[in-house]
Amino acid sequence: MDAAEHNAWLRLLLTPGIGPRTAHELLAAFGLPHEVFSASRAALSRHVAPELADRLYAPPGAAVEAAIAGAERWLDASADRSLLTLADPDYPRALLETADPPAALFAWGRRDVLAAPALAIVGSRSCTQQGRETAHAFARSLAHSGLNIVSGLAVGIDAAAHRGALEAATESAAASTIAVIGTGIDVVYPASQRGLAEAIRARGLLLSEFALGTPALAHNFPRRNRIIAGLARGVLVVEAALRSGSLITARLAAEMGREVLAIPGSIHSPTARGCHRLIRDGAKLVESAQDVLDELHLPARAVPVADEGTRMPEQMSAELRAVLAALGHDPVDLDTLAQRCARAAGSLSAALLELELAQYVERLPGNRYQRLR
Repeated sequence: MDAAEHNAWLRLLLTPGIGPRTAHELLAAFGLPHEVFSASRAALSRHVAPELADRLYAPPGAAVEAAIAGAERWLDASADRSLLTLADPDYPRALLETADPPAALFAWGRRDVLAAPALAIVGSRSCTQQGRETAHAFARSLAHSGLNIVSGLAVGIDAAAHRGALEAATESAAASTIAVIGTGIDVVYPASQRGLAEAIRARGLLLSEFALGTPALAHNFPRRNRIIAGLARGVLVVEAALRSGSLITARLAAEMGREVLAIPGSIHSPTARGCHRLIRDGAKLVESAQDVLDELHLPARAVPVADEGTRMPEQMSAELRAVLAALGHDPVDLDTLAQRCARAAGSLSAALLELELAQYVERLPGNRYQRLR
């Protein structure tokens, strides 16, 4: 791509009022971006509102020129930064086949990962420790099986999935992870994810359709979700409440003809209710990484996901064993647990703290406890 064409793509991306659908209509009508900007006002007015036609026909304003110059500087600063456009041969075919793929995406990291098939793993920000471990284990196993793991860099399930895939990439897996973000690609949100974002840039790929410097705006995250769904062959929901952005991603995936998969949880857990609704609505119930590969009709055999089941270490005291056995695998409040153990609630505190520190138990809101393994 020569400099003039590159500049025209950036102008198309950065001109106010041009979203994915408008960009597609203009490109379908006129061809490449420089042909859009060479068209007459009358021709442009047949496809966009008069105000936008005037903006496209006139030379770019100072603000757009500054945004283009800033983007050029950012892109030129490192070899692993690029602008991925609809005209690029390595634009993901899966995304290209969706209703409104971005005209261009800022990419930072390994663009080669776009060539491999992908699975989106999404879920709650306010997830349980068990949910984080499940997302991490599934992502690591499926990355070893050749699936890139796509998610949104949010805390909780997203972050765990990215880390699992990165662990597999470190272990020489063919696949890695792609983070599709809802801010400018130079903005990390939340800031606590900065270290994870840097690791993804080094061994995976960051993608954003938004202009550099775009802050975290609520209405941009649903837009981001369509890209997560569009890049992947399917979406796996690990934990999700009934009102969850993960369910939006799953709905978008279903509308695109992608597979929707969900991991069930306890009937008592709020973070499992979204998954249960998806399963009732026809999503594939997933119990193992191999279930995912089978549903996606991929021949690879999954690396087994570690499952400790009900095993307990031999050195665990009889008291702790009894408490752990009484917990079962559903969240339970302290009073109920005390009744099961035939002990006073206060006397259980030390045992539960010891189990929590050993990562056998997680304390949940409402003074409830969840067994992890």
